[in-house]
Amino acid sequence: MSYQWDREKAVANLSKHGIDFADAVTVFSDDLAITVTDERFEEERFVTIGIDALGRVLVVVYTWRDNEIRLI
Repeated sequence: MSYQWDREKAVANLSKHGIDFADAVTVFSDDLAITVTDERFEEERFVTIGIDALGRVLVVVYTWRDNEIRLI
């Protein structure tokens, strides 16, 4: 699976939350992760709650773009 994100957003997220997007995508390897559709936006978005490779419970918001998961 391929991932993409905006570099500026990733830097802001690391500064604000202490979470690197490169670590956040490991949530998609969690077999027990839960994903729901976020219908508040015109763009189709999803919210996944799961455990990352470092053992942290994360909430990851994303959309599909060009057959890749794009973190928001």
